[in-house]
Amino acid sequence: MPAKFKPTEKLRTRGSTKVVTKHYYLKTTPKEELITYINNGQKPKVKQKCLNELARRGLKVNWVEVGVL
Repeated sequence: MPAKFKPTEKLRTRGSTKVVTKHYYLKTTPKEELITYINNGQKPKVKQKCLNELARRGLKVNWVEVGVL
């Protein structure tokens, strides 16, 4: 099974009893969302998953210290 960014959600459509399952796989997550999670996220395990996904896509991450002169 592919790596997930968030847990799966089961959404019920309004006006009916139909349930739709929404999966949050890393491979379908936009690049901007992955980068913002790396900068602002809380969980180190998910941050590493995001870094691995960006590396798989061929993007290189440049670390810059902010506020240090």
